[in-house]
Amino acid sequence: MVVYLLYLIFERNAYTYDYRGTGLRTDTNNAWRDIMFSFLIPIFPICSTHKEDTMTRARILIVCVASFSVICSSIFCGGGSGSSGGSDDPGAGPGAGGEAGEGVTIADYSVAKESVLRAIPVTYIDKARTTLHVAYQHTSHGTHVSYGVYGLPDYKTGDATLFGVTSNASTADANKLDFNDYDGNSGNYLANGVSDLSNGVDGSGTPAFVTATEAYLDDPANADINVVMWSWCSIHNHDISRYLTGMQTLIDEYKSGGTKNRAVPVTFIFMTGHAAAAEFEGEDGNNDGDGLPHDQQKLIVDYCNAHGYYCLDYYSIDTHDMNDVYHSKADDDGNDAASGVNFYTTWQSSHVLGTDWFEAKDAPGGTVRTAEHNSQHITANRKAYAFWWILARIAGWDGN
Repeated sequence: MVVYLLYLIFERNAYTYDYRGTGLRTDTNNAWRDIMFSFLIPIFPICSTHKEDTMTRARILIVCVASFSVICSSIFCGGGSGSSGGSDDPGAGPGAGGEAGEGVTIADYSVAKESVLRAIPVTYIDKARTTLHVAYQHTSHGTHVSYGVYGLPDYKTGDATLFGVTSNASTADANKLDFNDYDGNSGNYLANGVSDLSNGVDGSGTPAFVTATEAYLDDPANADINVVMWSWCSIHNHDISRYLTGMQTLIDEYKSGGTKNRAVPVTFIFMTGHAAAAEFEGEDGNNDGDGLPHDQQKLIVDYCNAHGYYCLDYYSIDTHDMNDVYHSKADDDGNDAASGVNFYTTWQSSHVLGTDWFEAKDAPGGTVRTAEHNSQHITANRKAYAFWWILARIAGWDGN
């Protein structure tokens, strides 16, 4: 396109510089050759041994400089156009639209897809399943992940092996993901009776979820745990600064070479809160505003992007339908207050069980049931896909 425009410019102006020493001429039939040589004139003025038209030479110089800038921009800046962030769509940052790129650490709606999961090299799924030992503390909304993880092995042929999982096994199965599921609503805790982030972040001093995690990881019985994730109940008006500071404290203590000098380093997975729901926020369909889910999500995602930390982005998954359309007034079940339509129920009813989606379960091989606060299975499907995507990244996959 640039070269064609140059051709038009020179043809329109008629005069081209004659590099053979015959001065100005009006032969536009050879304009293409003249344009090509014009790139050399400003760089190698010795090529010109005669008096030339000053205006023509000025035009050539301007075109050369502009073209050189375009070429450099294409080579060094990648050309094209893309998102530069700042959109109201919470998925408009890294990973937005299509496959996640190298270095992406946010498991948002763009990776919460079966197609993305199936494209991950099996080597990394195998490595994640056989080397990672996960501790997961949550309450009801946290079942969006666990029920999805439990239902996935029964989805398609081969999934029982590929995504095999145990739950709170006294002895880890070497061929399955060691998933230690601490449901605070059932009275199960990592330590200290802290049920979830909504009950473990606020207050003064060290956040309760931090001290509970430290007690759990410092217990020799949990020496093999190498992945920890905490879930929110409602994120409304909770102190995100204390959450981020607390997570950073744990990372600094238990990372490789951390201050705790733990023999088995730990990777911590951040999480955003679910989209608005009337029974918790009293803000049904309203996600935007100080202390509300979208604003809280942005604080967490921005921090994780800045530090390269893994994050399971509940909010992004809750507010994007299966066609990647963002619904700013969605709740935690796919209900869009703006349209009155449940986009997940609509998609599920028009697609085939066992081919396009699977049923969530309350335990490995357990009872079929939707995750808490859900009337459909798609939310649990997507959050299970996102969770396994993170595990594969932790296992060494670069995201491509």
